[in-house]
Amino acid sequence: MRVLGPDRRLRAGPQTKSRIVDTGIHGHRPLLSLLAANAVSQMGNMMVQAVAIPWFVLETTGSATRTGLTGAAIAVGAVVPSALGGPLVDRVGFKRSSIVADLASAATIAAIPVLHLADMLAFWHLLLLAFLMAALNAQGDTARLALLPTLADSAGMPVEKANAADRSIARFGQLAGPAIAGILVVLIGASNVLFVDAATFTVSALIVAAGIPRQTGEGRGETRSNYLSDLVEGFSALRANRPVMSMAYLATVGNFLDVPLVTVVLPVYAMALYGSAASLGFVVGAFAAGAIIGALLFGILKRHPPRRIMFLLSFAVAAVLVYGTLVSKPPLGILVAAAGIGGIVAGPINPLFLTVIQETTPTRLLGRVSGAINGLVQAAIPFGAVLAGIAIEGLGLIETVLIMGTVYLTVIAVMSFNRALHTIDKEGIA
Repeated sequence: MRVLGPDRRLRAGPQTKSRIVDTGIHGHRPLLSLLAANAVSQMGNMMVQAVAIPWFVLETTGSATRTGLTGAAIAVGAVVPSALGGPLVDRVGFKRSSIVADLASAATIAAIPVLHLADMLAFWHLLLLAFLMAALNAQGDTARLALLPTLADSAGMPVEKANAADRSIARFGQLAGPAIAGILVVLIGASNVLFVDAATFTVSALIVAAGIPRQTGEGRGETRSNYLSDLVEGFSALRANRPVMSMAYLATVGNFLDVPLVTVVLPVYAMALYGSAASLGFVVGAFAAGAIIGALLFGILKRHPPRRIMFLLSFAVAAVLVYGTLVSKPPLGILVAAAGIGGIVAGPINPLFLTVIQETTPTRLLGRVSGAINGLVQAAIPFGAVLAGIAIEGLGLIETVLIMGTVYLTVIAVMSFNRALHTIDKEGIA
């Protein structure tokens, strides 16, 4: 989940629109280009993180612990650089930051199979490259997130619907990525899949370069103070927004459990129970397919339950479906079905979170505040990845899944009493 938020609460409607500067950009093409780039980028991201790299590590080392360490390197790369890079995204410009981040990600990913084929890839090389890949990808995500409100306004689309479309299309990339990667691992091997993955980031950069006007999201001139002041301003704005911080706390726990579930637990689970990389791709892809439907329903339906209820129930029901099914060690078809339904239930989470954040964040702060919240919600992932690998080897696979699910539901129950979450219901959905 990649989101942000500050103090001053700007409502949807006229107030929200007043914070968007008229850039002279009109029509749907720039928004459609952004959505397409996000889909391709997310497809590449899921190919490498959910299937290609975990399977590559398992094939070359046979170690769940090393798979967990690699997942931790990816997580650390997504946390610290994301939190510190927000002011740079604001200064460099949203479009330019997106393009540079994608091209650099492509080069970093391609370096892994190149070194492997040259018999020069040590494990520490892999950890470093995984870290850099995640760090660069986080900056691209931050930049594209910051572009969305302006492009939605220019297309005459409510930001809630634009977020739903963005998350649905991004989820489509996440659906296609694991499924394609799982099949390609069988056909050409995990090492060669990394070359394909590098190509997806290159395509994403080209789409943004060609489809989004130059003047969009040019952050230069918006931040005239020094870097440290910009960074502090972003963190201060986030800390002052108690409702968004409360949502972020739950997202932090969700990432602590869900990301290691995908990058560590599910690869081991698929290899142990089903013996196939394709099965891993089908399970992760089914969840993404369900999430597409859930996000689309969020955007299409005109009436929703209160935001707080939707947010908490989406987390809780999805956790019961996914973790509960994994514990039962079902046939692959049942697990795929449970993952798909869980995705439908979880689909509204990201569009809802992004909508609340964008309603409360001035455009000039989107880059640095987005970076700050990305750092927060992903801060615990490295620990989760390492602990998941250690727990699997020390306690057992099913026992680890059971503990993760129990922790998840306990935290959701506690957060249901959080009074700050009640205020998100007051924003309303257009």
